Amino acid sequence: MQQKRDSKADRPAHDETEQTLIEQVVKIYRVAKVVKGGRRFKFSAIVVVGDGQGRVGAALGKATEVPEAIRKAIEKAKREMFEVPIVSTTIPHEVIGRSGAAHVLLKPASLGTGVIAGGPVRAVVEAAGYRNILTKSLGSNNATNVVWAAMDGLRQLETVETVGKRRGLDVADIL
Repeated sequence: MQQKRDSKADRPAHDETEQTLIEQVVKIYRVAKVVKGGRRFKFSAIVVVGDGQGRVGAALGKATEVPEAIRKAIEKAKREMFEVPIVSTTIPHEVIGRSGAAHVLLKPASLGTGVIAGGPVRAVVEAAGYRNILTKSLGSNNATNVVWAAMDGLRQLETVETVGKRRGLDVADIL
């Protein structure tokens, strides 16, 4: 009979960043399908995941049970994560993200301002790691489209260094 060994070498390696991820459920939708015997309910959940240090992702998960929908959304959001630039706890420049009829304005803010954002946008910018930012949700207030619009705005952000590299200029030439 063999003895079970429980050493670190036998266990699978876990990524250290996975344990520190911020996971926020933004909205849970209940969807009904009318069938011969009545209604069949399913759930979809929109979740934002970030490490609070410049990586963020969001996804929609669908299932027949709420916990399963949330789990699926979290897994997908982890795969969809991308890097965002953080310049002194805020964003480098003003930007407008769009998704459907939802528009989200993201503006840099001075130190001490805090996160000025409504529900879905707040979840996105806090998960990304911004501490000082001004936002305004314009147009539609559908939570899913507002999250996608905020994510679109964050994808558009560029630092002075990346703009200079793209244009073949020095940072001093741009400023």
